[in-house]
Amino acid sequence: MKTLKDYANEINKCSKCGLCQSVCPVYKVTGNDCAVSRGKFVMLDGVVKGDLNLNKTINKYLEMCLKCGKCKQFCPSGIDACEIFKTAKHDYLQNSFEGKVVRFLQSEKIFDNIINVLSKFNKSLQTEVPINPTDTVLFFKGCANQVFPSSEISVKKILKSINIAVIDKDFKCCGVPFASSGNLERYNDVKNYNLEIINNTTCSCIITDCASCQDALNNYPGINKPIITIGEFLAKKNLKFKFKKPLRVTFHKPCHLENDDFVKKLLSNCENVEYAQMPDYDSCCGFAGQFAITNRKLSQQLAKEKINNALSVKPDIILTACPACIIGLRQGLAGVKGLSFNPPQIKNISEFLADGIN
Repeated sequence: MKTLKDYANEINKCSKCGLCQSVCPVYKVTGNDCAVSRGKFVMLDGVVKGDLNLNKTINKYLEMCLKCGKCKQFCPSGIDACEIFKTAKHDYLQNSFEGKVVRFLQSEKIFDNIINVLSKFNKSLQTEVPINPTDTVLFFKGCANQVFPSSEISVKKILKSINIAVIDKDFKCCGVPFASSGNLERYNDVKNYNLEIINNTTCSCIITDCASCQDALNNYPGINKPIITIGEFLAKKNLKFKFKKPLRVTFHKPCHLENDDFVKKLLSNCENVEYAQMPDYDSCCGFAGQFAITNRKLSQQLAKEKINNALSVKPDIILTACPACIIGLRQGLAGVKGLSFNPPQIKNISEFLADGIN
């Protein structure tokens, strides 16, 4: 497992050009150079050289990161800032009280049991295997569907309607919460567990309804099956959906969604549906898991900006492709008062499409 010193050359590659400032959602809100990759690299360079200690203050700025990856996309040097920050947080957790707390809360005994207990209050749709399925897919449901199974139910309902067999397996969390907090040992444990299941399952592809889960799985080594969202999968099938009354919808693109080309294609196949693209549809909703806890006010401010962009096109429904983004959007909507029209519903795109099955 790498340590921060292993990234010394990567950190030195930063030319301090400041392009990351133009795309970092947190910097746009705070104007704080320590909140953007360039500023963090200055601090981490000091740590690598021994001039600074990797202390609580530096960790606070490491946590001031949405892990959206936009800085990497715009970096002329191609530096993967998120990977470096995860490693720095891992190094910090090794010898801190906070690290003990994080490892305890994210342990299999605590984290997994909480998910299992919460899931007992909700019943998901039992998988029915078609007699002569046209295809067989493996569904990676993610933690959110274990607690709030409405999206899972919708995915299975749609796939059943087109005679596709869905394989359910007892997956663990994809690992995003663990990697983001620097708990790389726990991340590697769940990654290896999930990989064994994936590599021993016969299917045409792996389907998820969560952009963050898709991103995590794409970073697993050695998977030789396509990993796609339910939206991408259905767009390729060219299905038609029919809604009883006219609906105006908009779409929020999650930071970790690789490709959103499927959205307009899917919605063009929906009768009685009008699509209106919101301004900055691909800007962050502000949730980002742990970020919403450690940076509560920033999270709320980003969520407010996002929901105002969505409301500007007066939609009936705001669609997205990530359960965490649904929480972020609802956080923003909760702070809005005095709307001149009915507040929009916020749905995963699979939930929306399931309502349009003929």
